[in-house]
Amino acid sequence: MLYSEKVMDHFQHPRNVGKIEDADGVGEVGNAKCGDIMKMYLKIDEDQTITDCKFNTFGCGSAIATSSMATELIKGKKVSEALELSNRAVVEALDGLPAQKIHCSVLAEEAVKAAVKDYYDRNGIDYDPEVFGQVASCEHCNH
Repeated sequence: MLYSEKVMDHFQHPRNVGKIEDADGVGEVGNAKCGDIMKMYLKIDEDQTITDCKFNTFGCGSAIATSSMATELIKGKKVSEALELSNRAVVEALDGLPAQKIHCSVLAEEAVKAAVKDYYDRNGIDYDPEVFGQVASCEHCNH
């Protein structure tokens, strides 16, 4: 299985690792059975711009790389733009992932959405539940 240079770079030198103590939104997704668990922290200003974003991921190199790239892609963006982040955009930004690791990019997308949903819930902001869909249960993992 070959990984792109970008995947290796984000795995070996992940960006935005850590925890935001006073985060405005926190989302956790994953499944201990498959071994990938992502926790995303968002700091959001009064204009609904993501001013900071950090993650903690327990999982394989692809899970760490996709978490790192997802934070890079949403930092400085409006919350509404972050919700448009797709797993495909994460994969493309990393110059691809092996087919059996695509689920890691899905988890990264869902971690962002879970953190935004938490932000909306904490602040009483109305949203369309359809936007958040079902969080994957990792049945696509073949562990």
